[in-house]
Parts: sequence; C-alpha cells; structure tokens
Amino acid sequence: MPASGQIAVSKSNRKFPDTAAVVMALKPSYPVYCVRPEILERAARRFVAQFPGTVLYAVKCNPHPMVLKALHKGGIRHFDTASLPEIAQISEAYPEATAYFMHPVKSRAVIKSAYTVYGVRHFVIDHEDELAKVLDETGGGRDIVVVVRLATPPDEGTLYHLAAKFGAEPGHAAALLREAGRRGCATGLAFHVGSQCGNPAAYGEALGLAGEAIAQAGVDPVCLDVGGGFPAAYLNTDLPPLEDYMAAIRAGLKEIKLKPAVEVLCEPGRALTAPGSSLLTQVQLRKGNQLYINDGIYGSLSEMVQVGIQLPARLIRLNGTPAEETEPFILNGPTCDSLDVLPEKFPLPVDAREGDWIEIDNLGAYSNALSTRFNGFQPETFVEVHDAPPQEDDSPIAA
Repeated sequence: MPASGQIAVSKSNRKFPDTAAVVMALKPSYPVYCVRPEILERAARRFVAQFPGTVLYAVKCNPHPMVLKALHKGGIRHFDTASLPEIAQISEAYPEATAYFMHPVKSRAVIKSAYTVYGVRHFVIDHEDELAKVLDETGGGRDIVVVVRLATPPDEGTLYHLAAKFGAEPGHAAALLREAGRRGCATGLAFHVGSQCGNPAAYGEALGLAGEAIAQAGVDPVCLDVGGGFPAAYLNTDLPPLEDYMAAIRAGLKEIKLKPAVEVLCEPGRALTAPGSSLLTQVQLRKGNQLYINDGIYGSLSEMVQVGIQLPARLIRLNGTPAEETEPFILNGPTCDSLDVLPEKFPLPVDAREGDWIEIDNLGAYSNALSTRFNGFQPETFVEVHDAPPQEDDSPIAA
C-alpha cells in the first residue's frame, strides 16, 4: 500500500515523457524514483558487448522489477544473487535466466531450496565448513560448480574494500579448489576488487593472484569470476573509461593463460544502474540556506554519507520560473534524527522555496535497495521517464 498521503501509481499511469510531466500529473509530496529504461538498456548492451565473457547483473544493487526488465531487455541473462528471495525473484520473472548463488555464507535450508526448487548450480564458498554444507545439501555436489572466493588486497582507488569480510587467501583458496575437485565437483574461482573501483590495474593484479591459486591447486576450473567494482561517474570522480577496465581484464586473462574452455564471468551492478534512475524530492521548508526535503540518509541517500559521493541535481517548479543564479544549499532529510543531513551542499536556484521539487540524479544504485522505514518514511513510488537526466542537463525547470 502507498505511504500516507501518497497517490497510487498504477501500471497504466506510471510512464511520463519527462520529470516535469511527473510533477504536473502527480504533484507528489512523497519521493518518486524516475527510472530511465533507455539508459539502463544502453548500459547493459554496452557491457555485454565489451566484456570478454558472461555478464551477471548484481541484483542487490537495485532489484526493482522496472530496473530488471530494462537490463533484461538490454541483454542480461545471468544474475548474481545473494539470497533465496533474490533467486526466487529472478527465476520467477525470467525462467530462462541463470541465477548464481554468490554469497559465501548461506544457511543449509537456503542452499537446499536454491538447489532443489530453483535449480541453482553455482555456489560460492570461502571456507571448508561452507563447502561441507553445500555438498551435504546438494546430495554430494556432483552436478554443481563450487566457486571459491579469493581475497584481494585493498586498493586505494576503491571506495568499498570487500575482502575484509569474505575471501580466502591464495594458499587457502588453492586448498579449497583441490578439495572440491577431489569431492567430484566442478570448480571455479571468484574475486571482487571492491565497489566503485577507480583503478583498472586492480583487476590485473587480482587476476595474477587468481592465476597463482589455480596453478597451486592443480585443478582446471570451469569458470573464473572477476567480480564487480566497475564504477559509476559521480560528480566528484575522475574515472578511466570502461574500455580501460576491459583492456586490463583481457591482459590479465592472457597473462595467466587460462584454457579456452574456462568461462569468464563478471558481476557489474553500480556501473549498469547508477545513471538509470533519479529521485524526485520535494522541499517542505526553507531556513536560510537549509532546505528540508522528504528523503534523506535513511532512505535513498545513505551512500552520500557512507562514501561521500556527490550527485547532480536540478530544481523543478510547478508555478513560476526559478532564478538562474544559484547558491549552495544544505539538504536535510525528513526524519527527526539530527544526523539526517546530507554531507555535501547542492547548488540550486537562490529562490528555492517550500513546494519546489529537487530531482537528484545518479541514484539507480544502492538507493531504494538500502532504504529503511525509519520514522515511517520510505520512498516506494517508481515511474518511467524518457528525458535527459540532471547529469546531462542540470538547468532548473518551470513545469
């Protein structure tokens, strides 16, 4: 059910030519996600065309059906899933798709359900006890692929280092590969250089470690997963082009001399979805250079605090034309928590006022997926739009 004061948006009235049309039609006093399917489709096609292997979309990044539909239309047929609900969502929406269980720690009941109910055959592990669980719950594992997660060293160009929680050191990973092979399983190796990686060379270095582990194990893997980490272009980033990442991966694969039959996988999330959605918020009060809006760090905007990303925005006004001159504004979220303040100021028209809308861009990744219901606030309305996002056109709009 829609949140209090929120208009239900049915399938028949959720498509709009642009965000100005959304404002005019809904006059929303609640946050609205504006999904741009053409951008998502284009990102998916580009990635599938450039990556030297199979592309798995990391569902955790944004599991909304509108997003999944656009990525599927763009050519994504394989999915990195981390839980039984994610596996069920993919399997039921796209029966022809393949779900991979990429979480290194899983309950026995979930392993069994994934295997028996949904036909999952790829399971990631990074410990002997997890291997034993997977083998027990899949009847010995003779028809599965056990993918060992390899730990990678931290890279200064990465916002989130993910090996502190998961991943086996190269020697340990080799031992796990040997044991899985001895038990009759097909094997694979995976790593993740960290989310929002700004250094393509990190993939080459990780592939070097993977090559060492494979050589030490003496087992021929059927797949090698280079993980995710492919970055999105936020305002405060200066990133190499996607082609540089692909070149580093190709060079790294060539260096370790994999056999031709080895399937190469990757797990992009942020790079596919970040530019594909924006968030429409409304100003509820102005105090000097502070604007109080109806979404914040407990909703769609937590990553602005966690890793300091900066996001483009534009102001939309229903009646009248916003000023051309701008000033930096502090944006406060809707909860009663005084910590609910965005750390970066937003340049907006100097006459920004209560009732205006602010569209914040590049929020297709880890936004709705991370939102909470703290204080009863949660953004849950999604519409489809087809205009240029604020990242490309940040001029204010008189709707």
